[in-house]
Amino acid sequence: MLPAQSPSYHPEHTPVLYHSVLEYLAPHPGGHYIDATVGAGGHTAGIAEACAPDGRVLGLDADPQALAIAAGRLADFGDRIVLRHSNFEHLRRVAEQSGFVPADGILADLGLSSMQLADTSRGFSFQSHGGLDMRFDPQDETTAADLVNALPEAELANLIYQYGEEPASRRIARAIVHSRPIATADELAGIIERAVGRHGRIHPATRTFQALRIRVNRELDRLELALPQMVPVLVVGGRAAIITFHSLEDRIVKNYIRSDPSLRVLTKHPVRPSRTEMIENPRSRSAKLRVAERIM
Repeated sequence: MLPAQSPSYHPEHTPVLYHSVLEYLAPHPGGHYIDATVGAGGHTAGIAEACAPDGRVLGLDADPQALAIAAGRLADFGDRIVLRHSNFEHLRRVAEQSGFVPADGILADLGLSSMQLADTSRGFSFQSHGGLDMRFDPQDETTAADLVNALPEAELANLIYQYGEEPASRRIARAIVHSRPIATADELAGIIERAVGRHGRIHPATRTFQALRIRVNRELDRLELALPQMVPVLVVGGRAAIITFHSLEDRIVKNYIRSDPSLRVLTKHPVRPSRTEMIENPRSRSAKLRVAERIM
């Protein structure tokens, strides 16, 4: 039986497409499930509740701060939840080491969490007075400050265009190079706004910040490494559910699940949040859920 409401342990945290994820994964008692991007633990808790009393969930996250918060919030589930500090590019190895192969379902909720965005010390937000970090995992070497202050102008423009799909990438890169050194996120956002102006509700630095974050965390590279590991981890009949937030990662997911002969696509079109969810949780506006089932 699916839980009637989203987890109540933290009312400010709203997992994106919560009910759709549980509907497609269909957790059952005794099942083994993997949340490859635990975040604040909202989806993880829902899966654990649905597979009670003896189902188990393995949770991975690259962000040790998020993992520590999730550990506290998921403590009541005891040893039915196993948490590991790892990027999901190591999914198969961590699943094998933790005794979760085969798994009945895998979830990956990609991108930036509202919890990370709210932490002004990490440089994800335009309003952040903190340093330009943007790393999910502090063990990664490259920060956004390294890219902003060291890359040649042409390379920086290409990065902003490739990962942010920003048409004004050259103008933005030129303004950044002329303003070096840049120390904080709000300073960078201001430079970009002055360079291209502000039109409409979307902040002009949105695509540039996305591009820097993707490059810092090697998000697309790691996604391409993780997807092929899902099939050998899943039991036949097991399902993989992936939530994306922009066209670059969605395209990778769509192309992969359509091309792998071991998978049957269950979502002909991606599942989108309802109007009510978008109003209640603005972060969900760009979310797309794609689901596939292992058939052999």
